[in-house]
This record gives sequence, C-alpha cells and structure tokens, in this order.
Amino acid sequence: MASRRVLIESELLLLQCRRGKPGALERLVELWERPLYHYVRRLLNTEDEAKDVTQDIWINVVRKVGALRDPAAFPAWLFKVARNHAISHFRRTRSLEPLPEDGAAAEVSTTDANGLSSTLNAEELHWGLSQLSPQHSECLILHFLEGFSVEEVADITGVVPGTVKSRLHYAKKALREVLEKEAERNER
Repeated sequence: MASRRVLIESELLLLQCRRGKPGALERLVELWERPLYHYVRRLLNTEDEAKDVTQDIWINVVRKVGALRDPAAFPAWLFKVARNHAISHFRRTRSLEPLPEDGAAAEVSTTDANGLSSTLNAEELHWGLSQLSPQHSECLILHFLEGFSVEEVADITGVVPGTVKSRLHYAKKALREVLEKEAERNER
C-alpha cells in the first residue's frame, strides 16, 4: 500500500476537496492514478480496457468523494469503487462463467510449503496471477502487491476476513503450482 506520507497527504487533500480548495482534487488523482491503474490493469488484463475503466472510476470518485465520511478510508474505498467498475465492465463485455468456490482450489498440490520463490521477475508473477481464478488473483494482488490488510481486502471484495485468509492460502498454493509447472516446462 502507499506510504504513510501518501496516506496522510490523501486525508488532507480529501478535506481540502470538501472545502473546494483549487488543485486538491488534481493532486489526489496524481497520488493514486498509477496504483489504481495498475490494479485495474491486473483485473482486466488489457491496457485499453484498463484505461477506459480507470477514467470511468475517476469520474465516479469525483462525483462521490464528498460522501466519503472517513478520509482515512479513502484507499480501501477507492479500490472498492475500482473493483466494482471492473466487474461491471467485465460483465458488460464478456459472458461470465461462474467463479470457482474456494473448495475447488483445495485440489491444488501442496508440494512446497515454504512459499514462493523470491527470485521471480515481474513478468513471471503477472503471468502466474493471470492463470489463477479471478477471486484468488484479486486477493493476492490486493494483499501482497497493493499492501492492503486482510480486513481492508475483505471490505473491498465484500467478503468476511476469514474468506480472504482462505483465498490467500489457496491462491498462494495455486500460484506456486502454476509457476513450478511453467518452470518445469521451460527446463525441457
């Protein structure tokens, strides 16, 4: 997640936005534009869609930022808005298949209990995430790449913290298996 300085600056900027201070909203967008775009890009997997959806998200945020009661909750609120927009876009543009339940992920092999290799490059990691179910990749992205706590991920995704913990557990196993199989395939 963002640094403490960015979080404090965001809170201050939100308060200034409510008071109509010129430039406050622009600075808030500057602070969060990149992380938001990268999150949406990971959810949608195409640049053009991510750019369009991110623009729609900011339009919605500008309209509703005054309704946010707790300025400290802005990052989680922003990512929840982004998630909802991405899901809506996905539903409008693709026929959705039912998402697998957490129990389906339990079939994943648990051969390596030590965690993922720290030597992965970004391309391998993003490819691996794209191979997972949307629920699992989203939890990994929000928790490990965006730095949200389990409780914040639960708020963003609309599930209870226990479900987030379960998804994180099974998602790490699934990602490990996908990356190991790809590494084995590349070694041949």
